[in-house]
Parts: sequence; structure tokens; C-alpha cells
Amino acid sequence: MSAGAEATVSAGDAAPAPASSKGVCSVRHGLALLLHLCNFAISTQQMNLSIALPAMVNGTAPAGAPNASSAVALDDGNGTLMEPKAPVYAWSPEIQGVLLSSLSYGSFVASVPSGYVAGRVRPRLLIGASLLAFSALSLLIPLAAGAGVALLILLRIVQGVAQAMVQTSQYLIWVKWAPPLEMNQLIAISISGLMLGSLTVLLVGGFLCETLGWPYVFYIFGGIGLACSCLWFPLAHDDPAAHPLISAAERDYIARSLAQQDCEPDQSLPITAMVRSLPLWSVLLSQFTEHWFFHVLMAYLPTYLHSVLRVDLQASGFLSALLLGVAFISIILGGLLADCLLSRNVLSLLVVRRLFTSVGVLFPSLFSVLLPWVSFSLGISMAFLALSLATSSLCQSGALVNFMDIAPRYTGFIKGLSLVFVQLSGVIAPTVSGFFLSQDAELGWRNIFLLSAAVDVSGLVFFLVFSRAEVQDWARAQTLTRL
Repeated sequence: MSAGAEATVSAGDAAPAPASSKGVCSVRHGLALLLHLCNFAISTQQMNLSIALPAMVNGTAPAGAPNASSAVALDDGNGTLMEPKAPVYAWSPEIQGVLLSSLSYGSFVASVPSGYVAGRVRPRLLIGASLLAFSALSLLIPLAAGAGVALLILLRIVQGVAQAMVQTSQYLIWVKWAPPLEMNQLIAISISGLMLGSLTVLLVGGFLCETLGWPYVFYIFGGIGLACSCLWFPLAHDDPAAHPLISAAERDYIARSLAQQDCEPDQSLPITAMVRSLPLWSVLLSQFTEHWFFHVLMAYLPTYLHSVLRVDLQASGFLSALLLGVAFISIILGGLLADCLLSRNVLSLLVVRRLFTSVGVLFPSLFSVLLPWVSFSLGISMAFLALSLATSSLCQSGALVNFMDIAPRYTGFIKGLSLVFVQLSGVIAPTVSGFFLSQDAELGWRNIFLLSAAVDVSGLVFFLVFSRAEVQDWARAQTLTRL
């Protein structure tokens, strides 16, 4: 949980805080809420193209030039022709696939470099500038679409780079701001913005396309992102000591809590030691395996609801948003529960990490394996899906933040490295799932869920064997002794 806290230190030796330094009204919780808004803005703009693309494409037109636009009038169902609210384009399915993947291309390429840069540039500046650039580019998407699909693809790739910068840099904020016994809840509050953003786009994105036109999906959510970046610069600070609004009690509490932490960024990277570190590999493999099932759900959940559970397309969007709402609540509750167990000395840090990871893997694996056998009931299937997402969210207080325990000095770099594994699972899992469905539509779903469970459990076994909760030797400050 702590950025480098040992299990016994985190659970028992943290200095008690004055009453005025605790509570949700603290500056550090305000910072978590601010990061929550930034993640919300990033998530909405990440998904907005997926929602707007059906409205951007003229499916009845023959594929012509990649950026050929169409102004074909639409039929309102009563024989009356209406002008479209925005241009539509004759993009082929292949071009649409490249457009949807282009953001991931940028994130994948920039993951490790962004982590390296994040350790050398002030995270406040990097987060604010990246969010500002990401949001400004969203406002330009309608213009880029009209100028040509190549420009639109390039724009989304650059957005992917900015997204990677935000994802890696935000964890460095907590190295200086999060007391060991509050790390889980602060990260959970901030990260939950990703779920809330996805939920919001699913609920209102289609409505905006129908009523205002697809460009407003980019204008509205891009504008929200700009507003968040404008809030970020004056309200966020890299260090509690530099924050003008923090109370002396809270500043001293954070300083005492982190006094034993070895978290100053290092300019050199012990690459050889990292490659040989099994605790680090347990974290990286967990990032791959624990995101596998999530990527399958994000890619195929509407298809599963429609083709297997016989839910109409409009209802499937609502149910998908409902499941994300469950995950949103569970992430926050999981962080609060983990901190409660640690602050009351009920469990050590290592036990909390392993327990939350085990629950977050075994229960979703069980429910996913049982899904094909309860497909006759929409209610039971939805309950199993909700329980899967609710319990899998506990991993956010388990293996998914364990890198901050073992190497707080290299938080940015390791987070960037872990994003590579997340992106790999995001590419491989939907591809393999699509292959299963193409072979046998009925048995395909069973194979998808069985494979997801097997991948998840294999990562859990490796994590249980090799995970640690103390700072590794290669991540400690090196002191030179003069003779």
C-alpha cells in the first residue's frame, strides 16, 4: 500500500494523526477527487470515438476515398427526408478498425518512455499539460475527420501518448502525498474516475449523437477535459510542503507518515536487477492476467448481452453502464476496506495485497466459468457479471498497486512498464475471443470464459508465490562509503 512501506511498519508504526489532519475534507482527499475528475475526463474522451463512430459513418454508401464525406438525406420513418446533423463518411470497416485502435497505438508506444519521463519531470506539470493537450485535440477531431482520415488517425495516436503520460504520472503524486494507511483509498478514489467516465459515455453518448450531432460528443467531453486541466494547475501541487491551502496539522501528519519512506526518484535505472526481480515480475504478470477478463468484457459484453441473453441493443448499453457502475462503487469500497484492515492492525500489508488479489481473481473466475450454464436467466447472468466486476475491483488494492510497495523510487517507470502488459492483454484477449466465436458461436463463449479464468488464476498463483510488500534491495538508495 505505502510507497515503499514494509508490512509491519505500514500496519503498526505509522504515527497517529491529529484529528484535524484526517477525514474526507483534507487537502489530500481533495487532490484524490481532482485526479478523479482528470481520469473521468480522460476516460470519456478515450471512449467517445467508439460511441460516435456509428453516427460518423454512412453505412449505406459504397466505400470510396477514405475521407469521402456524404450528405445523403435521412428518412425519419414517415417518408420525410431530413438533412443529417453532421457530415458522414464512407469509411470501410478496415479504416474504422484502425481508427478505434489508433489511441492504443499511441499509448503502447509511449508507455515505457512516459514512465521514464514521469520520473524526471514534475508530475503536476506533466499531468496538467497532457490532459490539456488531450482535451484540445478532442475539440479538433471533427475538423480532422473532414480534413482526412490520415490526420484523424495521427491525432488519436498523439492523444494516446498524452493518455499514457497522465496514467503514469498520477501515481508519482501519491509517493509524496499519500500516508501509508491511506494509500489504497486515495488511489481508489482517483482511479474510479475511469469507470465513471466510461459509464457516463455509455449512458449519454448515443443521446448526444442523436440530438445534437456526433461532433458535440467531442466538443462537450473535450470541454470538460479543458475545464479539469484549468482546475488542476492552480489546485494541485507536487509536494504537500508547497501547497498554500494545506493546514500545518495535515502537512506534518503526511511528513511524519512518510518519514521512513525511501521514495526520492533516482536518475538511474537498475535494469539488470529489475529483470531478475521475481516480485516485480509478479506485479507485471498480474497486470496482464487481471486485465484479460476486463478487456474481454469491454470488447464483447454488448455482443454477449444481445446474442446470448437476447437483450435488445438499447437495453444492452444501459446494462453495460450498470455493470460499470458496480465496478465504480466497488473500487472505492475496496480501497476503504484495505486501509481499514491495515490501520486497525488486523492484517499485514503483504497479507492484504495477497488476500485482495485472491478474492479479486478467484470469485470472478468462478462466476465467469458458471456464466454459460446460467444463460437461460437474464437476472442470474447479470448478477454473476455484477459480482465478477465487483470482486475483480478488489485487485486495485492488491497486485495492481504492489509496485509502489516494492519500488517507490521507480513508481513512474514501473507504472509505464506495467501499461505495456495491460495493452498486450487488451490486444491479445479480444483477438483470441474473436477466434473462438468464429469457430463455434455456442461453445465459443464457454471457451472464452474458461480461458479467462485459467489466465487469471495462473497470474494469481505466480503472485502468491513471489509477491513481496517491502522495498526491494535494488530499489533502495545507494550510499557510497569513503575510505
